[in-house]
Amino acid sequence: MPANKYALLRYRIIDRCLNNTARPFPTKEDLRQACEDTLYGSDGENISISTIEKDMWAMKNESELGYYAPIAYHAGERGYYYSEEGYTIQDIRLNDEDMSAINFAAMTLYQFKDIPVFDQFGHAIEKILDRLNFAPNGDHKAVQQYVQFENNPPAEGSDHLPVLLECIKQHKIITLEYLKFTASSSSKYELHPYLLKEYRGRWYLIAFDPKKKDYRTFGLERIVAITPSKERFELNKDFDPDRFFKHSIGITEADTAAKEIVLRCNDQLKHYLLSQPIHHSQEQIGESNDFRIHVLVSYELINIILGFGDQMEVVSPTSLRKTIADRLRSALSQYEK
Repeated sequence: MPANKYALLRYRIIDRCLNNTARPFPTKEDLRQACEDTLYGSDGENISISTIEKDMWAMKNESELGYYAPIAYHAGERGYYYSEEGYTIQDIRLNDEDMSAINFAAMTLYQFKDIPVFDQFGHAIEKILDRLNFAPNGDHKAVQQYVQFENNPPAEGSDHLPVLLECIKQHKIITLEYLKFTASSSSKYELHPYLLKEYRGRWYLIAFDPKKKDYRTFGLERIVAITPSKERFELNKDFDPDRFFKHSIGITEADTAAKEIVLRCNDQLKHYLLSQPIHHSQEQIGESNDFRIHVLVSYELINIILGFGDQMEVVSPTSLRKTIADRLRSALSQYEK
């Protein structure tokens, strides 16, 4: 099985340890710690002993790596070494495709560097590039000549991400002071935080409200304050993020059940929808310009349909067709004054 890019990085770190004459015969724990420190530093990621064992086996046996590393165990020294003097995998370079893939992945992650909860990526990526003898600044500029990433400013409220993520991981109850768009003063909620979800550049918290005995959604940009409690909550076994949003478009949950919606579009939009479905449930009806989706009727869905303008028509259900028609008439009236 071909090694993934992170495994290739660990192989090189293991190789460097086996060639370190100042600290010969490293143990599995030595190799594990070296990989963890080099790749993640103090960022909290962990590498297991079993991962190191699998890495050494692959280095010794995987033909697709292009080498069979002569790793052996020295019983007297209780550590590992190369049985072939002077051996190193450093002479076996990553090919251009491998290096381009790692560099592209690093650049992709680098786009999140200004979001507090992801700010460790910048340092970790620089360390990875340095260990591979890349020239980060030059390579980044080269990538930017032919790939342009969407560059949005950090979303308001993203500073709340680290504390919320920690409370979710530790199952801590939180008190949330929250100001709704339509309210003149904030309200407080005692919540069990379950999930952070990003949608169109904004972050949202999905939390269980014990008083209402239901899950609720809170926009991070409207959070005034978060107070974590020392008290922990028991996870509801019925919560599954994929199932929770299975019939959703965007972030809004509706009280009603999902509906079958039929949308009709022109020829140009048909090709767009075939390549970029509105929802994973989307299916074309025969060879026609009609598409069927099974979703909740939400604010986001209505806005998507309105966004396609005269290129899309709601065929059914009648209630949604009427909603769209009313919205379009209201919009037109703004231009007829």
